[in-house]
Amino acid sequence: MQQRTHKETLKRIAFILVLLLCATPFINAPIALVLGFLFSCFIGHPYAHLNHKATNWLLKIAVVGLGFGMNFYSAIQVGEKGLKLTFFSICAIIILGIILGKVLKINPKTTHLVSSGTAICGGSAIAAIAPVVEASEKDMSVALGTVFALNSIALILFPVIGHALSLSQYQFGLWSAIAIQDTSSVVGAASAYGKEALGIATTVKLARALWIIPVALISIVVFKSKNKKVNIPWFIGLFILAMLLNTFLPFPVIVTHSIRKASESVLVVTLFLIGAGLSVEKIKAVGWKPLALGIALWVFISVSSLFVIIHL
Repeated sequence: MQQRTHKETLKRIAFILVLLLCATPFINAPIALVLGFLFSCFIGHPYAHLNHKATNWLLKIAVVGLGFGMNFYSAIQVGEKGLKLTFFSICAIIILGIILGKVLKINPKTTHLVSSGTAICGGSAIAAIAPVVEASEKDMSVALGTVFALNSIALILFPVIGHALSLSQYQFGLWSAIAIQDTSSVVGAASAYGKEALGIATTVKLARALWIIPVALISIVVFKSKNKKVNIPWFIGLFILAMLLNTFLPFPVIVTHSIRKASESVLVVTLFLIGAGLSVEKIKAVGWKPLALGIALWVFISVSSLFVIIHL
């Protein structure tokens, strides 16, 4: 018993040390995600019961903090350019998801959750839409597992592809915001690519996240749900407020720079925790059909949006 307690103590100390390492400039977002996954696989997550709540709050804090490094007028211009692409990509993914879901004979609710998560903003969209379609815990777990697995791959793969194709900061920021599902992975991939890409990706991605509301309302009608409560991502409002404060109030540069750098560190720590929350067992539990659906939708939006963005 004492030996087990000693091992648990060492595991916790090791976890905290790696967590602190991820908060330093030596570790970037993709490496942090891989470190978290490897730690979970080979050592085990000592705080697994707190992981979801911690990543949820840390991501919101990081995103709001990034708003202090952005200009409101620049964000509006970027948002306008990405609006049409966002709208058409969401419609295309959901329609294609319905068709592929029927071909693969996947539960309609699981299909809808995977499609919505891919189309809008990953786990946040799934968490918001699952209650309004009265999805089971299994439907939600399968959809989350599918999206998180693909997010992890995208976070590592997208910067490599971006550099290989010599994408500009603007092109990569817009592409990652459209083609990567979860906000944390979008911001993580963009931060690894460059400062300008990060600003563009964050703005377009959060504008895309607002589509949770109309998609959730349509879902209530389509699935004839009795639960009409929609969880709105209110932290986006705080992000906009941070941009407004940074644009119109004379904050010293050292203050906004410090907030931005701290937010980037918080984001890297968040991605370590997301990686630590993944496991081989969770990925296997998804099943091949939902995973095939998720991969097909992800490849479609990645390739098609990249083609459009390159030719803009």
